[in-house]
Amino acid sequence: MTTAASLSALPMSVQLHIAAAVGALVLGPVALWSRKGSPVHRSAGYVWVGLMLTAAITSLFIRDFRLPNIAGYTPIHLVTVLTFTGLSAGIVAALKRRISTHQKAMRRTYIGGCLVAGAFALLPSRFLGHWLWVQTLGWA
Repeated sequence: MTTAASLSALPMSVQLHIAAAVGALVLGPVALWSRKGSPVHRSAGYVWVGLMLTAAITSLFIRDFRLPNIAGYTPIHLVTVLTFTGLSAGIVAALKRRISTHQKAMRRTYIGGCLVAGAFALLPSRFLGHWLWVQTLGWA
């Protein structure tokens, strides 16, 4: 099986999760580093929130019964709860014009939801990590 075929053979929820997560990972810095309140910041922020919500929602359909779990939900699913919490806090803070709180919530959500979760997902023992490190790059 080729690497492209192995990803296309994944369930649609996993494919959508990967696409949304990678999009959020790439777009997050644009929202975080662009001038606050600018059209670029707002547009990137809206799309980033949508991508993060998509990644969080689709993660609820990705379960692993091999690892220590509760009904297939493993410890990495705690990031899903933190993502929903962080996005909610950031959106509410923005609506109430609490800019400092908004910035902290969104920055923490990016770090936890994109960087930390991404690092765990790319561990060689997990599917995506195995696909990247072993199947694609040939590192054993």
